Amino acid sequence: MSGVTGVTSPTGNLPAAMTSFVGRRGEVAGIRHLLGETRLLTLTGVGGLGKTRLALEAAGVSRKAFADGVWLVDLASVREPSEVPGATARALGLPDSGPRTVLEQLSEHLAGRWALLVLDNCEHLIDACAELTAELLSADDAVRVLATSRQTLGITGEHVFPVPPLTPEEAAQLLRDRTAAVRPGFEVNEANAAVVARLCADLDGLPLAIELAASRLRTLTVEQVADRLADRFALLTGGSRVARPRQRTLRAAIEWSYELCTPAEQLLWNRLSVFVGGFTLDAVEEVCADEGIAPLEVLDLLDRLVAQSVVLPAETDGAPRYRMLETIRQYGRERLAQCGEEEQRRLRLRHRDYFLSVARRIADGWCGPGQQEALARLRADHANLLAALGCGGNPQVTLELAAALRFHWCAGGFLNEGRRQLERALTAAPEPTPARTRALWVAAWVAVHGDLAAAERWLDEADLLGRRFEDPLVCAYVQSWRGTSALLKGQLEEAASLQEAAAAAHTALGEGTGAILALFQLTLVRSRLGDPRAAEPARQALAIARDHGERWGRAHVLMVLGDDAWARGDREASAALIHSALRAQQGFDDYVVAALMVELLAWSTADSGDHQRAARLLGAVRSLCNEIGTTIAAFGPHLVKDHVLCEEAIAAALGRAAYEKALADGGEYRTPDRAIAYALDTAAEPEPAAPVTAPSPLTQREQEVAALVARGMTNRQIATTLMLSPRTVEGHVENLLAKLGVGSRAQIATWWTANQVPTP
Repeated sequence: MSGVTGVTSPTGNLPAAMTSFVGRRGEVAGIRHLLGETRLLTLTGVGGLGKTRLALEAAGVSRKAFADGVWLVDLASVREPSEVPGATARALGLPDSGPRTVLEQLSEHLAGRWALLVLDNCEHLIDACAELTAELLSADDAVRVLATSRQTLGITGEHVFPVPPLTPEEAAQLLRDRTAAVRPGFEVNEANAAVVARLCADLDGLPLAIELAASRLRTLTVEQVADRLADRFALLTGGSRVARPRQRTLRAAIEWSYELCTPAEQLLWNRLSVFVGGFTLDAVEEVCADEGIAPLEVLDLLDRLVAQSVVLPAETDGAPRYRMLETIRQYGRERLAQCGEEEQRRLRLRHRDYFLSVARRIADGWCGPGQQEALARLRADHANLLAALGCGGNPQVTLELAAALRFHWCAGGFLNEGRRQLERALTAAPEPTPARTRALWVAAWVAVHGDLAAAERWLDEADLLGRRFEDPLVCAYVQSWRGTSALLKGQLEEAASLQEAAAAAHTALGEGTGAILALFQLTLVRSRLGDPRAAEPARQALAIARDHGERWGRAHVLMVLGDDAWARGDREASAALIHSALRAQQGFDDYVVAALMVELLAWSTADSGDHQRAARLLGAVRSLCNEIGTTIAAFGPHLVKDHVLCEEAIAAALGRAAYEKALADGGEYRTPDRAIAYALDTAAEPEPAAPVTAPSPLTQREQEVAALVARGMTNRQIATTLMLSPRTVEGHVENLLAKLGVGSRAQIATWWTANQVPTP
């Protein structure tokens, strides 16, 4: 037990701390509160999280509540289950005498006593600890037990408190305090704050890892330690000589957890290390079920790893997921490497093939309901997708995966990443194949958003190969993206002809998404040409979207109808259509479309006389474009003229300084969701504390929960922050869904962002 030394008194034997206790004030308060409500509280978490130190701190501040003492029972050195009662008796100072069993003596001694037992390090003796605790708690209702363990005791009445990693601020403070002890004068300042934050994040906020890193800062700089973390188990050694052996190195702490797992659990741990950034149950079942693990065993094994805090439950956009701390994952990778290169390669290919199947399914079923959920799934697995693209193997499969991810790149907010991945895949597989042909038109779609020269180069080859392989779908997309290129260069007649042909070809093929995209662009071109038939293609596209239950393409069509209304001088209709488009676009992370919609709304807003708000909308557009490395001019000369006129009108009305200030304020809306939320709420202001004009439908506690949901917290994290039970938080979230009339946590977050209700 690092950082403490034993002290015995008539009212307990808690050790005195030898080092400062950093952070975790919320957790200490939550544990203290729970000790007043439950008789058994178990702190769970993987090795190195600081469960023991947290338990001792919470027990120490709770001393006054336990008149008969707070007693630490350190089980780390106990090896036999039969020795657990004896170790507990010794901690309480009971003599080993008389004919009665030790457990009977303990029960009699504690009868009527208001005492707290801290059972520390229960994981390797879990059954014996559960039996002891159940016996003591059933014998008298005054005793309380605070246990620390990698897994729960699993008995009736147990309340579980998962110990989270340190927050970034707490981790930085711990690093500073421990480093200052071995390197006087060390401070976290502007010069090193960024690398300190990176180091603490890479160490997963694990207190043990941070303390070991601090010991290395005697001789290394923060940058050197951070850069050497690829071999963290060799680097992070040399802890306190008085610490237990498993607390002296990071490897020893993780090995302790690993050795307590069964061989099957260890095998799954190893295989889970192939995932990056998290995973779903279906992914684990597809990728990890192989020799040694039957498909039907996966769920039970995963559940056991969750129970032992090796795998952490998570939630993304309302969907259940799991993750491993990077330190745990890297240890699994080391163990996997010991199984041989063939095992590693087979696992990586299974991982790649699984995500290829996911990408295919989403691409093939895109024109229909569930688009937002599909993008959320891909976004949550972005790191896994990059790992799959980089795993090697057949380059044609990599091409297919890069192409199948087209909506992730173009609608999910990853244009630049998509451009890099497609270029790399195309370079690695230059042979003329059907897979390359499909990847070429997808690469052109990605490039057309900012690099017309590259787009046209890809289209030339895609056209040639599409004809060679007689692939009508590729040929239709080539026509459509050639039309887009012509539009962006101001060649409107050519663009109209190409999009008409593309729309007809896609319609004949039954390709809904391609038809919608061609028809909405045809509407835009005809509108710019002053063609009275401009709205006809849009009506066709809306019919296709309605028939398929499709939303993303519908948002595009509504946007272009708003642009057409603007061109015809109908400012009121333009604003109404853009508002409808923005509502349809909510939840998609499409920077390009969001920027275009907000740009169009800025024009009508300025025309209505609200120049301050129009300037902020333009500031949001500028931020969105900057995030993807482009400008509004990249989307065609037809936008530039109206953009400049809008800017001039705003600057004339506000003055240049006020205009620049409003632009900067609007620039705070850097994501599509935030920009759309601001655009849809005419009362919203960029200052987060701006008062709302209407009373909130939520109670004070529901407002607090909604704010934390909007920050991406899980129910357990919210429970810890607000010192509530997870079940209570679950009830609040259900009330929020009902009151707001929404169906997901993501929609709660969107509502909160749009309304910005100030929490008390």
